[in-house]
Amino acid sequence: MNETPSMLATARAKLEESLLAKGLRRSAERFAILDEVYSRNDHFDAEDLYQAMHQKSYPVSRATVYNTLEVLVDCHLVRRHHFGDDDNSKSRYEKSLGRQQHAHLVCTICHRVQEFCDPRLHLIKTNVGNTLQFEVESHSFVLYGQCIDENCEAKPGNGTPAN
Repeated sequence: MNETPSMLATARAKLEESLLAKGLRRSAERFAILDEVYSRNDHFDAEDLYQAMHQKSYPVSRATVYNTLEVLVDCHLVRRHHFGDDDNSKSRYEKSLGRQQHAHLVCTICHRVQEFCDPRLHLIKTNVGNTLQFEVESHSFVLYGQCIDENCEAKPGNGTPAN
């Protein structure tokens, strides 16, 4: 499901405001990258985004993709994740505007990321914050394991492992 036009308009306005406040160029490429990000419903890396832009015949450099992702993270339009057990794991991104807090399941074989929501996580966050007198602004909860259904992309006959 793609974002509504009003969500994209809000994201574009927020990006414009951030670029103006930081004295950065308001280039067509940055807004095209934002549009591509907000048309997606997956967790992607910079190379995925770069390839998507080129498949749509939009000539943008890798450097512009990487730099724009940093800008989008800084103005809270995109969240960066490291779904891996080491510091060298590839950064993955997802749009963040208007998204509710959620957690992730990550397959250690095919690297598929699946989102889930559980209201008990909110209760834990609230109770821990109250108990320790700490104002929790956000949380990250990631479970690692292996797909146990036939949809695992790394299982024989289902293609090659995903990134």
